[in-house]
Parts: sequence; C-alpha cells; structure tokens
Amino acid sequence: MIVRYVSRLRRSLGALTWLAALAGTVAPGLSLAQTGALPTVVPAGTRLVVADQNEALQTLLRVSGEQSRLTAQVSYANFLGGPSILEAFRAGALDLAVVGNTPPIQAHAAGEPLPIVAVRKTSAPDYQLAVRPGLTIASLKDLKGKSIAYAEGTGRQPFVLTALKVAGLSRRDVKLVPLRAGDFPTAIRAGQVDVAALNEPHFSRYLRDFADRKASAIPASEHRQLPTRLAYLYASPKALSDPGKTAAIRQLVEAWIRANDWAEKHPHQWVQAYYVKQQGLREEDGLAIVRADGQATYPLLADSIAPQQGLIDLIQEAGDIPRRLDARQEFDLRFDPVIRAAVASLPATRQ
Repeated sequence: MIVRYVSRLRRSLGALTWLAALAGTVAPGLSLAQTGALPTVVPAGTRLVVADQNEALQTLLRVSGEQSRLTAQVSYANFLGGPSILEAFRAGALDLAVVGNTPPIQAHAAGEPLPIVAVRKTSAPDYQLAVRPGLTIASLKDLKGKSIAYAEGTGRQPFVLTALKVAGLSRRDVKLVPLRAGDFPTAIRAGQVDVAALNEPHFSRYLRDFADRKASAIPASEHRQLPTRLAYLYASPKALSDPGKTAAIRQLVEAWIRANDWAEKHPHQWVQAYYVKQQGLREEDGLAIVRADGQATYPLLADSIAPQQGLIDLIQEAGDIPRRLDARQEFDLRFDPVIRAAVASLPATRQ
C-alpha cells in the first residue's frame, strides 16, 4: 500500500538534510480553490530548488537557452523515481519537480497533495517492457506466470497494471516484485525479474549492452494500448503560497514548455547535448529515442483531470491506495492561462 510505503519514507529523511537547508520546511497545504491572476514579479534573490531525473531537465533548459532567461536562482537535485522525490518534498527540500503520472497520486494518498502546474504528453508509450536476457515474450498475455518489477508510487505502477488489464490478467496471475525504480535496470540485466518497465536511456542501453545475451523486449505493437508518456510539473504548497516563488514557477512553466518544444524541433542538437554527451549513447540511438517519443502536446490542467481520475481508479481498484481520491485536488488551475499563452507562442518551424 502507498500508505505503508510513505511510512518507510519517513524513516529515511536524514539523508536529505543538505537539501532541507536549501529550501526550509514544509508549509501548510495550499487551497487549490485560489482564483485570479498569478503573480508576475520575481523579487531579486528568489531561489527555486528543482528535482531532476537523469539530469534531463537541467540539460534541457541549459542547451535550449531557457535557463538564462529565468529570473530566479534555480538549483537542481538529481533523483531517480517519484518516491525519492516525494521524500524530499516531505523534508521541505524541494519547490518543484518533473515526475510521471503517479507521484501526485502518491502524495495525495499520503495526505499531502502537491499541485500540478503543467503537463506534457507525447504519443509514445510511457515505458518499454524489457525482457530478461535469454527469455522471449511475444504478447502481453504471455506475462502470465512471469515475475515483473513493480514500483508503487511511480509511473511504472499504472503502466504494469494497465498491461495486465489489457491482457485480461490480474496481479494474482503474475509475481509482482517490489523494487525501487532505480533498481529496475540492474534487476533485468541480472535476470532477477522476467520483465521490467524501463524508460530511456536505460531501455536502449540495456538492449545494446546485452545484445550478445539475447536481451529483448515485448514487441512495440503490444504497447499500443498502454499509457503514453506523461510528464507533470508539480510544486510544493509552500512555494505556491509565496508570491515571489509562484511568479518564478510561472516563468519556469513557460520555459519548460518552450524548451521541450525546442528539443522536438532541434532533434540533432538535443541528442548531441543530452543522449550523446550526457548519457553516453550513440547518436543514432538518441535519434531513435527522440523519434519514438512522437509529438508532444501541452494539455490544459482542466482537461487533464479526467485522465488522472482514471489512473487513480485503476490504482485504487488494484488495492494500492485505501480509498478513491478526487483528481481535481491535484491540479492548480490558475496556471491554465499561462499554459495556453505559452503554447500559442511556440514557433511552427522545425529543424
């Protein structure tokens, strides 16, 4: 259960002392019923501490030129997976993070909603189902009887649950192996599980490095009914109760949308900067990842409530959260005009 997981997170907050010193303490919850225009003035000296994963966000903002346009002083802390990011939020160590679709549900279930302020959705599957070396799985139905890496509180959770649902299976038909998201690549490489949902660049790196041991994946055609890639920017209630930080977050939402659009329209530059220089992949592998992403959209928060409610219901039906949650409580709708204006300003040209 997520509640049990969060109780374990509480016991490990000591490792985050240095981050807490950057950001202070957790504030009381923010009322998402706030209305009116967001503040626009970022006072001198305003600081944001932002969670990153695989250093993707800081690289994206830097190479796109958006980092230099931010008024606030932005520092980054690198994580792998939503649970560790939630842990840092609970320690009062973060103002903002980029995560998948499930961490906001985890925070909500723990009684500490972290409002979503922007959404990026692509047409590609959220993850790829990698298969351990030497094993071949031709369809989702063949997951029956297999051991599958499972990480509650991450996007891998609803991805796996959806795969089972599409295949007509339940969690009783498989062995779900609880792991931290950061342990998935190691577990599949070592054959500790039969299947693991991997994101990039871990998926491409696994297939490349273990090709001689017949590393494989469930066919791409089997992923078509699985959740597409979804990224959320979500923020701490304390930051959103501070006008200066809220204005800085507004700027970062605009920069995040523009930077992602730049990467999509300048794939060769983005691949060289991140996948080649930062992650050590070959250029052709990086370009394949970018192409597989499909086209990104930036839906309004109001339009994202219903899909998020579907994910909540899926997780609740699986017994991983104790009660049904209201997805409306996970979005700060004040940012919709900001998103609408940022999307309208994006250039139409592509490199």
